[in-house]
Amino acid sequence: MPTHQYFAIYKPFGYLSQFSRELPEHQVLGDLYDFPKDVYSIGRLDRDSEGLLLLTNDKSLNDRLLNPKNKHWRTYWVQVENIPTPEAIQQLCKGVDIRINKRVHRTLPAKAKLFDASPPVLERMPPIRFRANVPTAWLSLQLQEGKNRQVRRMCAKVGFPVLRLIRYSIEDLTTDGLRIGEVRNLEQEILMRQLKLL
Repeated sequence: MPTHQYFAIYKPFGYLSQFSRELPEHQVLGDLYDFPKDVYSIGRLDRDSEGLLLLTNDKSLNDRLLNPKNKHWRTYWVQVENIPTPEAIQQLCKGVDIRINKRVHRTLPAKAKLFDASPPVLERMPPIRFRANVPTAWLSLQLQEGKNRQVRRMCAKVGFPVLRLIRYSIEDLTTDGLRIGEVRNLEQEILMRQLKLL
């Protein structure tokens, strides 16, 4: 019986959530750590997104976390252009229509709120482009689904383009204590409790 291994990674900006390069200049997960050959990522973060990514060789975990029937809360910290209005926040909470693969998808109800101040995030390299005359704000957005570029599409739909996107947590597993690019080996039982799978 093969031993299951579990890793949490703080994926940096500019890295693909995979091991194969699509172009020679691409940065991939194998550039961060010497992972076992049979390990792969559960879910993805697009190249421009940062934060929590799980890797494992436990195929059962893939279905338990990603099957739409098994709803798990994922928390994203999102820096957007301008200050979202209460109406925009309410729209995000109720669900909005976004286009996925040329079809309209109504997002599930979410939890959205404005941060009073910037969350405790590490500086991104390269930093986002600031425009002196355009304010920015940080949102906490919690979803139970993960369609392609969903957070970006949702925020654009309500009129607030995303400047920076960080996945902070999956259920109780967070990026707390992880540096950008750091990889942490996880114990199965502790991880399953954090993911609320026990």
